[in-house]
Amino acid sequence: MPTHKLAPDIPTDVLAAEQAHLAESRAALKAMRAHAQSLSADAAGDWVSQQILQSLLDQRVAALADHPDTPLFFGRLDRAAGDDLPGTIYVGRRHVHDGGSKPLVIDWRAPVSRAFYQASPTDPMGIVRRRRFGYHGGELTAFEDEPLGDGGEIGPSKILTEEIERPRTGPMRDIVATIQPDQDEIVRSTLAQTVCVQGAPGTGKTAVGLHRAAYLLFTHRERLARSGVMIVGPNRAFLSYISSVLPALGEVKVDQTTVAGLLGEHATPEDPLVAAVKGDARMAAVLERALWMHIVKPSEGVVFTKGAYRHRVADYEVREIVASLRGTTRYNPGRAALAQRLAHMVLVRMEQRGESPDDRVQDAVARSKPVKQLVDAVWPKLTPEQVLYRLLSDPEFLARAAKGDLSAEEQETLIWRKPYRSWKSAKWTAADAALLDELRDLMERTPSLGHLVVDEAQDLSEMQLRALGRRCRNGSATVLGDLAQGTTPWSTSSWESVLEHLGQREGEVTELTLGFRVPREVLDFAARLLPSIAPDLAAPRSLRPGAGSLTVRQGLAVAQAAEEALAKEGSIGVIVPDALIGEVSAALGGLPHAVLDPDSAEEHRLLIVPATLAKGLEYDHVIVVEPADIVSAEPRGLARLYVVLTRAVTSLTVLHDKALPAQLVA
Repeated sequence: MPTHKLAPDIPTDVLAAEQAHLAESRAALKAMRAHAQSLSADAAGDWVSQQILQSLLDQRVAALADHPDTPLFFGRLDRAAGDDLPGTIYVGRRHVHDGGSKPLVIDWRAPVSRAFYQASPTDPMGIVRRRRFGYHGGELTAFEDEPLGDGGEIGPSKILTEEIERPRTGPMRDIVATIQPDQDEIVRSTLAQTVCVQGAPGTGKTAVGLHRAAYLLFTHRERLARSGVMIVGPNRAFLSYISSVLPALGEVKVDQTTVAGLLGEHATPEDPLVAAVKGDARMAAVLERALWMHIVKPSEGVVFTKGAYRHRVADYEVREIVASLRGTTRYNPGRAALAQRLAHMVLVRMEQRGESPDDRVQDAVARSKPVKQLVDAVWPKLTPEQVLYRLLSDPEFLARAAKGDLSAEEQETLIWRKPYRSWKSAKWTAADAALLDELRDLMERTPSLGHLVVDEAQDLSEMQLRALGRRCRNGSATVLGDLAQGTTPWSTSSWESVLEHLGQREGEVTELTLGFRVPREVLDFAARLLPSIAPDLAAPRSLRPGAGSLTVRQGLAVAQAAEEALAKEGSIGVIVPDALIGEVSAALGGLPHAVLDPDSAEEHRLLIVPATLAKGLEYDHVIVVEPADIVSAEPRGLARLYVVLTRAVTSLTVLHDKALPAQLVA
C-alpha cells in the first residue's frame, strides 16, 4: 500500500515549517546575489584582468538569479545517524547558504543528493525518509513522505506524476524534480565517458542531455570553464524551446547552436541525392587527396643573396624537405615549416662560410622574396573554398582525387552542371559546409571543447558527425536521438556507426524506452509505424495510460478541433504538412495563432507547426492535419509522421479527409 502523505492530511504546522524554510532560503539566495553584486573588479590590477574578473562576477550574479515561479527546492532527505553529514538535507536547483555558511539547500548535482533519485526501500542509501514537495507556481502547497528505512513498498508518487503531467506553455522546463533512476545514471556519467542515448518519444532524452551538461559543469567547473561546453540542436526553434533549462539550473555560460550555426549558414538548395553523396564519410579521403594534390614537385632550388655571397639550396634538397613534410602535418603549418626549413638550410650555408646568423636572420630569410616565391610555387596558399570549388567544377581533378572511393556515377553526381565563375562567387549548400569544415581542419587544427551535447543525432550525415567529432576530440560527448525518428536520406541505422564517425568509438550506448510524457494510448498508436521504419527497435512504453487521449476524426474542421483544444489548459500545436501552412492558417480564421518559423520559436498558445520542424518539440495538445500528405511529402515520410504523432503530452487529435496510411489502420 502507498504510504505517501498529502498536504490536506497533515498538520498545518508541518507544512508551515516547510514554507518558512522556503522563505528563509529565498531570502538567503537574495542576500548571496546582493553580495555578488557588491563585489568590484577594480582590485584586479590591469584593465584586462579587470574585464575578465568583471565577466566572472556578472556570470555569478546571473547564476544566482531567483525564479519566483520555480521551486527553489523540491525534495528533502532525512538521514540516519552515523556520519558527519547533516541529518536533514533539502535538495534543490542550486546551493543556498545563510550568512553563517550553513547550507539551506543542497544542489541536486552534489554527491549527497544522489540518494534523492536512487534510494529505494531495498537500498535506502542511509536515508530514513524522502519527502517530495508540491508547488503551485512558486508557492509550496503540499508534500509526500516516502519512508525508505522500513523495507516496505512505497507506491507511486502523486506529486511526481502530477509534475510530469503538468500542462505547460512556452519553453521546455528542467526535470530536476522528476529525474528517474535510469535517467540519473546517465546524467551522472563521468566526464571522460561519451554516452549515446537511444530514447523513444517522451523518455526525456533531451532533458537528460541538458541535465548531464549541468551536472558536468558543476562537477568539473574549472576544467570545463576553460575548454567549454556546447549544445548542438537541429534548428533555432528547438534551441529557443530548450533555452531556459540551463539558466534555470544556474548555468548561464553554455553555447547553444545548430550544425549550420557551427559550420556555416549555407542555404542554397540541393538535390538530396547529391547531398547524400557529399555527406558520406568517403568524402574525407577525397578531400584530403584534393588538398595535397595542390603541392607540386620542386623542379629547382632556391638562391638567397646576401652581400657578395649567393647561398644555394639545391632542388633535390627542396624535394627532400617537401617529402618529409607532406602528409605529416596540417597544410598551413606545413607550408610555414617549408619556409623555415629552407631558411635553415640557407643558414647552414652561411655558417659554412664562417658567419654566425641567429633566429632573426632565419626569420628574415624565411620571409625573403626567393623563399616566398618557391614556397608559393611548390606549396601554394589555399582556402577551403578554393579546393572545394576546384573539386566540384573540374571532372578530371575530381577523378584523380576520388581514386577508388567514389564511382563514376557518384563523381558525375557531384560535378556542378553550371560551374560558378570563381570560388569567390560560388554558393554553397548545407552539405558543402561539412566538406569545407573538413578541409579547414586539414589546413588548421580545429579547437576541441571539453564536452559536446548533440541532439537529434540520427539525422546527421557522416561528414557532419566528423565535423562535430573534431569539436570534442580531446573531450567527450552526450549523443541523443531516436533511430525511429530519422527523416533525412542519410539518417543512420546504427548508433555504433554514429560514435565511430564522431571519433568516440569507446562511447557507451544506452536506451530509454519508458516514457513519462506521451500518453500510452498515443504512443501505442504511433508505434504501429515502427515495423516499417525501425523494425529492430523495441516498442516504447509509457507510464501514463492516457485513456481518451487519442481522437481520430475524418472530416472535422481544424478550427473546430482548435476551439475544443483551447477550452482545455495548456499549449496547442497544430502540426501540418509544410505545403498546407497557409491553408490551415486561413482555416483557423479569427482564432489567435502564430506559425512556427525555422529560425525562431513563437511563444503563442495556439501554434501552427510545419511537420518538418516538429522534431524535439512537445505540446500539451497536438492536432495533426492530413497524415497522408505528411507521408507523401518526403522519402522518409513515415518516419516524419512518427515524429509528428509523438509530440503530444496530454491529447492527440488526428484530422484527415484522405485515407490514413495503411500502417495506422488497426
